[in-house]
Amino acid sequence: MLWIFLIPILPYFLTITAIGIMLMRSKGFKSSFKPGTSVTVIVPCRNEERTISHILSDLTAQNYPRELYRLIIVDDNSSDNTRKILSQYEGKSRLMVTGNRGEGKKRAIRTGVEASDTELIITTDADCRMGKNWISSIVSFYEESHPAMIIGPVIVEGGKGFFARFQELEFLSLQGITAGTAAMKDPVMCNGANLAFKREYYLRHSGNLHEELASGDDIFLLHSFKRENEGEIRFLDCEDAVVTTRQSASLIELLKQRSRWLSKAGQYRDGFTIYLAIVTFITILDLLFLLAAGLLNASLLIIPGIALTIKSIPDILLLYAIAKRRHKTGLLKWFLPVQMVYPFYVLAIALKTLFRKKGW
Repeated sequence: MLWIFLIPILPYFLTITAIGIMLMRSKGFKSSFKPGTSVTVIVPCRNEERTISHILSDLTAQNYPRELYRLIIVDDNSSDNTRKILSQYEGKSRLMVTGNRGEGKKRAIRTGVEASDTELIITTDADCRMGKNWISSIVSFYEESHPAMIIGPVIVEGGKGFFARFQELEFLSLQGITAGTAAMKDPVMCNGANLAFKREYYLRHSGNLHEELASGDDIFLLHSFKRENEGEIRFLDCEDAVVTTRQSASLIELLKQRSRWLSKAGQYRDGFTIYLAIVTFITILDLLFLLAAGLLNASLLIIPGIALTIKSIPDILLLYAIAKRRHKTGLLKWFLPVQMVYPFYVLAIALKTLFRKKGW
């Protein structure tokens, strides 16, 4: 009778397989340096005294004509030395430092967008790093077809040990879903650490970002664009466009961040996003149930083993496709141990989300 519980995993198997195949069929982008578009890069920051100088160094060293891009750093009511460090940059050519006209990351981005005057806006986070061709690769992609939104690639910094590898693989899987669903022309994810969009479109949709929630400045904008058929939304698969963000220092920090991400799911109205979330969560619960049943009766342990295999086939397909593009296929040797603990990780996030406090 327990075999029937393999059936709920099939929608996950079919969906992730389809996403993986689309990702494998999609082509990368080779940037050509022919700048002609003025662009504003907006960096919201809050209590980033340890990282703000690094990203400013990266952004001011861009291989893009200085007269064609402007930097706007929006301080979101920092209580550390962030604003003091930023004051050293105030007055520099094409760089503006301003305070948030409100509170929270969403309001900070809106403050930056309203202070800008360019057609194209790029957002990133204050703890990110990027190469010198970052802006030029995004603009080159934009000038090719002028999409309404460009979803840029993001990876987490490398590290040693299981916890670091776990984060790298998990983030790669999220990037695989991001790129694969975009290739299907039905994107479900993006990351504000590397996102570009038309200014006029953002201003039209800025009222749909649920400012009552701390997270979701990126996802709600994506969903709003999709809902209103605002224009083409494309994933930029280009090595020059990659942004690197830091890893979480501890499991508690990681769970806190992921529960913040999950807490906004109740406000999702995008059909494919909701479907994918439900299918994934049902699969995780099914695996946990089958494992519990197997532990109570050792003769049934083959069933959760088969269930995990069914889930793992599309997972490894997706991970291989995105890891190959990011030159990180060596991480796949950690796939099996990560896959074994992943259901418990998702359960921990769900439980933490139920009892989390509002805010950051």
